[in-house]
Amino acid sequence: MGKILDDIRVLDLTHVWFGPWCTMMLADMGAEVIRIEPPWGAIDRIAEGARFGGVSYTFHHLNLNKKNLTLNLKAPEGVAIFKELVKRSDVVVQNFRPGTMERLGLGYDVLRELNPGIIYAALSGFGQYGPYSSRGAYAMIAEAMSGHTRLTGDRVDPEGPPIEMAQAYGDLGPGTMAAMAIIAAIRYRDRTGVGQMIDVAQLDCMVAYNTAITGYTLSGMKPWELRKKYSLGRGVGGLMQTKDGGWIRMAAYSPKAIDNLKKALETDVVDREMVEKRVAEMTRDEAVDFFVKAKIPVAPVYHVDEVVRDPHLAARGMFVEVEHPKAGRVKVPNFPVKFSETPGEIVSAAPLLGQHNKEILMGLLGYTEERIAELERAGIIASET
Repeated sequence: MGKILDDIRVLDLTHVWFGPWCTMMLADMGAEVIRIEPPWGAIDRIAEGARFGGVSYTFHHLNLNKKNLTLNLKAPEGVAIFKELVKRSDVVVQNFRPGTMERLGLGYDVLRELNPGIIYAALSGFGQYGPYSSRGAYAMIAEAMSGHTRLTGDRVDPEGPPIEMAQAYGDLGPGTMAAMAIIAAIRYRDRTGVGQMIDVAQLDCMVAYNTAITGYTLSGMKPWELRKKYSLGRGVGGLMQTKDGGWIRMAAYSPKAIDNLKKALETDVVDREMVEKRVAEMTRDEAVDFFVKAKIPVAPVYHVDEVVRDPHLAARGMFVEVEHPKAGRVKVPNFPVKFSETPGEIVSAAPLLGQHNKEILMGLLGYTEERIAELERAGIIASET
C-alpha cells in the first residue's frame, strides 16, 4: 500500500494560512492536492515583504506537496473547467467569505449535483451561518474572541494589556481540525457513498481549544483567579533566566518531580525563588543538563535558528530539503506524525504559479496543447513556468 490518502484528489481553493495548512496536511498523507489560483496569483503568493524565489517564506511552508493550476473563476469558461474537475475529484476546500462560492455559481448544492460523493469543506472565520457569518477574519480575530489573547496577557499581568499569540494558531489549529473532519467525511463516504458539506469556523475551533472556558463554567472564576485561590500544590516552574542571558522553561509540577527537585537542590523545602537563584548561577545548557539529570521536565528556550540545529529533531527526521525551481534548496519541517505503515512525506516544494496547468488539463480533462494556448490567450489560465 502507498500513502493513506493516495486515492484522494483535493481541489484547493484556499489562501493565506488557515486553508493551505489544512490541505497541505492532506497532501503530506498522499492526497493529490491541486491548488487553484487566479491567473494573477493568490493573495498569499503576491504578499508584500521578503520573497524567496518570488514568494514569501510562509507560502513555501504551507504549500508543500501540492500541484498548481490557474483558473479565472470570474470567467464562465473558468467556472466550467472547475466543474469538470469536480466530477473527477473527491474533496473541495475553500476559505472564502460565506456566499462567495455561491456568487460564483459553485456552492455546495451545485457541486453536489455534479458529484454526489463530493466532500465540500467551507472554512471561514465565523461559519456559514450566525450573526457574524458575513464578517471577515484572520487568526488573531479568532484568538481574540475565543479568549486566548486575553489569557496570554493574563499570564503576564491580569491588570495589564492582552498579548497576541505568536504565529497564527487561530489558523493552524482550525486548519488541523478541518483536515481531521475531511478525513472523517472520507471515511463516512467509504461506508455510504455519500459526500457532505463541512462548515469549519475559526472562532468555533478556537473556543473548543480553550480549556479555560470549562474552568470558568465550573467555578465562575477566570484562570488567574483560580491560580490565585488554588496556588498551593501547583509545584514549581516557569521561565527562568540563566547567567549567560539564556532562558529555560522547567516544570516540576508532579509530586515526584518536586521530590526530585528537593533532592537535586539538597533541601527539604523548595520554592520558585530558590530555583531561580540556582538557575541564575548556571549557563542555559548547564541548567538544562542539571534538571535533565534530576529527572525534571525542562527545555532550553530556543530561537528558530537553534530549533533547526537540535540533534533530537534531526534524529526524528523533522527537517527535509526540497528543490524549488526558483528558490533552490529549501529546508522545511517534515510531516510530524510517525506512521508505522503509511508515513506522511514531503516530496515537493511549493509550486510555481500554474506549474501543473498542462499536466492537469491534459491528463485529467484531455485538453490539447492548442486548447491550453487558447485558454492562456483568453486570460483563463496563466503560468510562470
